Amino acid sequence: MNDILDRSLHTELARRARTRRRGVTLVEVLIVVAIMAVISGGATLLIFPQFKKAKIQAAKVGAEAVKQAAELYLNMDADTDACPTVQDLIQSKKLDAKKTDDPWNKPYRIVCGEGGELRVHSNGPDGKEGTPDDVRDDFKPSDIKRVAEL
Repeated sequence: MNDILDRSLHTELARRARTRRRGVTLVEVLIVVAIMAVISGGATLLIFPQFKKAKIQAAKVGAEAVKQAAELYLNMDADTDACPTVQDLIQSKKLDAKKTDDPWNKPYRIVCGEGGELRVHSNGPDGKEGTPDDVRDDFKPSDIKRVAEL
């Protein structure tokens, strides 16, 4: 009788050990992959607009930095009243040569207006001058939102 119980117990323990070593089935793996795809797709829909807005904000901050460097150049180093170029700012060490491009790898433009008004522009995501997505140093949060929605 004990021999039968020992065999029965041994058989049951062996069956449980095989069950534990079995691993995961292909269907279980596919279900997990499908769930991960749905989650990542939803996250992309939420994150992508914020990424675009962040690039526009970075372009505004970069334009402000170039403007400050240009104003400093005009007040301290300029020989004439001519509008400074980005190269002038780099040569006078008012601007780091690595910080002359916007987030879309296009150079900032310095524009001097009447009355000594100085503005710095980025051509924006499309890279074309004079389009609605251009970013300026004087952008307000509503302007950033407007350009991000284009």
